[in-house]
Parts: sequence; structure tokens; C-alpha cells
Amino acid sequence: MSALAKRSGHAVDMTQGSVAGHLVRFAVPLLLGNLFQQLYNTVDLWVVGRYVSNEAYSAVGTVTPVIIMLIGFFMGLASGAGVVISQYYGAKKFDEVRKTVHTSLVMTLVLGVLLSIVGILIIPLMLRLMKTDLQAVPEATTYLTIYYAGVLGLMVYNMGSGILRAVGDSKRPFYFLVVSALMNIALDLLFVIVFQMGVAGVAYATILSQGVSAVLILLVLTRSEACIQLRLRELRITPHILRQIVRIGIPSALQMAITSFSNVFVQSYINSFGLDCMSGWTTYTKIDQFMLLPVQSLGLAATTFVGQNLGTGQVDRARQGTRAAFGLSLGITVAVASTAVLTAPWLVAFFNSRQEVVAYGTLFLRYMCPCYVLICVNQVYSGALRGAGISQAPTYIMLFSFVFFRQIYLYVVSRFISNTILPIAMGYPAGWLMCSLLTLIYYSHVDLAGRRVVEDPSSMPDKT
Repeated sequence: MSALAKRSGHAVDMTQGSVAGHLVRFAVPLLLGNLFQQLYNTVDLWVVGRYVSNEAYSAVGTVTPVIIMLIGFFMGLASGAGVVISQYYGAKKFDEVRKTVHTSLVMTLVLGVLLSIVGILIIPLMLRLMKTDLQAVPEATTYLTIYYAGVLGLMVYNMGSGILRAVGDSKRPFYFLVVSALMNIALDLLFVIVFQMGVAGVAYATILSQGVSAVLILLVLTRSEACIQLRLRELRITPHILRQIVRIGIPSALQMAITSFSNVFVQSYINSFGLDCMSGWTTYTKIDQFMLLPVQSLGLAATTFVGQNLGTGQVDRARQGTRAAFGLSLGITVAVASTAVLTAPWLVAFFNSRQEVVAYGTLFLRYMCPCYVLICVNQVYSGALRGAGISQAPTYIMLFSFVFFRQIYLYVVSRFISNTILPIAMGYPAGWLMCSLLTLIYYSHVDLAGRRVVEDPSSMPDKT
């Protein structure tokens, strides 16, 4: 067997064996990896909240929609590459896996340069649209400018880790995130406490740490002896592969970008209640991101599981994996959300002990957490649909629920019912409910049989 036809020793064939066992073994390293990835901005927030100022804390915390708007577009395309790789891998078409790897990385390098330029140019506009408090604007501008200037490292790492996960290897991306997260913590403390660099220090710590994780993931790909091996001389775009990535990834990319752009306006509603409310919302959203990691990891596990099994035509097994992933995510989410409700004041105070901030953050946690069971539906079942190559329907559902429906809800509530913070914040659960209902209705009617997204390369000329 040639090197290109080998399966990686770290890869996992999910087309046979225990369904729940595969999901758990895949999701746990992914969960831990995402946990360490969240430490980047979390440590930034904690250091800024403790050692800089409340203005800086609000600035770093409220720029997330601006970051995700562009990065989310790329992540949507990356998910398309992962689906193509997982289905080719499940079908044992290893030469096509190799072409997809190289096409994906070239696409990443090009988009990295473009997103850096666009991201820096749109910073003033985005901060105005969010109605950012004038006291927080200088710090937010500094953080975003440095972040976007070094965003290529984050993109390379995420594409590379997506390639490894598509063939079932979620362990090594986790190991690299541990290294980079520990590095980020050390640099945060060094730049802010020792060198007194403020918000600029945490931004530099973040991009340097992300750069290290990118280098590590590229070393793994170049040294691999399997079908995912990266060879510099083979870095090129394969047209039919790119078409598949774009066809699957663009709907998800647009959904993530448009949803994040919509969240810019949602953030403007929150920001209108003042700096303390901004800080309370910042703390809530950071805790929220940690709480959602299990269900997000199981959603990604469902994507890979369904992709591999449909690659071999095992429709019943693919559906069985989806049900198992949903059951696991539901149980974990209930336990985590219940704990957060009980410990809300202490969780908020860990980040920012200002009394007004703790009051706002506790309010958000205790009203929002019980609604998290709704997220299990749209994360897992949308992930399963994307694993089947059905990316347009989940995209349309999420766009309607998280953009149009949520904006209508916020407009009606703020203008005609009660322009107070809690009804405004509940716009998020309202969107989750709509999305979950529509996703379940669609999934219950879709036929997964024959849902393979990869083209048969033997039926077309080689366009490399």
C-alpha cells in the first residue's frame, strides 16, 4: 500500500464498532481542545478585568461579534472541507483526500490575507454599529487591529485541525491547543503585569500563541505518512475539489457571517444600557461559551460520524449516531446549566467583581441557562445534516431564526412591550426555540439515503 493510501495511525474509522463509544472518544478530545481554545479570550478578559480597567474589560469582551463575523465565514468554508475529506476517507478514496488537503490549505492562505485587510478596514464601522461606549472605543480598536493583523495563525490551525478531525483524529489538535493556551496565559501575565502593555499586550499574546498552534499543526501534516500528508510541491487548487468545498461550505459560511453581523445589532441593544451592563453581558457570554462546548463538540462529532457512514452507505447507522449524540448532549447540558444557575454570582465575580457587573451577569445566567436544552437540537441535528452534505437547509433555518426572527422580536419588544434589559436578552432563547423547531421538522422529513457529497473523480478529467 502506498503512503497516500494509508490511513493515519491516529485516525478513527467510525463505520464500524460502538456508536456511542466512537462519539465519546471523538468528542472528549475535541471538547478539551475547545476548552483550551476558549482560554485564549477568557484569560485575556480575566487579566484585563483584574489588572487594567472596566473600560478595557468591556472593550475586549464586546468585540466578539466583529471577530466572528469574518472568522465565522472562514470556519464555514473549513467545515465544507472537513465534510469532503470525511466522506472521501470513509469511501477509502485516499488520493482525493490528498487533493482536498492541499486545496484547503491554499484556500486558507489566500483568505487569511484578505480577511486581515478587510477586518482592519471595517473596525470603525462595526464599533459605531454596535453603539460601543465612547470610553471603550480606543481599547476595542487596539485589540481588534492587532487581532486581525495576526489572524492567519488561527485560520491555519483551524483548517489543519479540521483536516485531522475529518479522519477521526481529535487528540493531536487538543495537545497543540494545550501548549498554545499555556503559552497565552504566560504571555498575558508577562505583557500586562510586567510590561504594562494593557489591551495591546493581551492581543499580542493571543496572536503569538495562535501562531505556535498553527506551526505545530503544519508540522504534523508535513510529517504524516498517510493520505493527509502535506507536501509543499503539491500545494495547488484542484477545481472539482474546490467546487465541492464551496458548495458545502458557502451556505455555512454565509450563515455564520450574517448571523454574527446580526449580533452586532443585538449587541447595540445591550450596549445602550451602559458600561456596567456591557461588562455583565461580556461575562455572561464568556461563561456561555464554556457551557456550550460539550454540545458543540458532540455536534461536530455527529458531522464526522454521519459523513463517514454515509460515505459507505450506512444510513441507519448514521441516524443512530445522530440520536446518540443528541442524548449525550442533552444530559450534559442539563447538568452544566443547573450548576451555572446555582453558582452564578461566584462565576461572574471571578471575572469582574464590580457589584453592578455581578448583578447583571447573574441575571443573564439565571434566565438564559434553562433555555440551553434548545441549543442541543440545532447543534446536533444541524451537524448531522451537514455531515450528509445538506448544508443549505440548516443555513436557511439558522438565518431565519437568528437574524430575521430575532431582529423582529427585538424591534417589537423594545418598541411596543418593554425596553428593559431582560426582555431584550431573551431574544436569544426566542431564536433558539424557532431554530430547534424548524430543524427537527426538516430532519424528520429528509431522506439521507444516497446523500454523498463527493464526486466520482473517475468520471471526470483530472484538472490539477
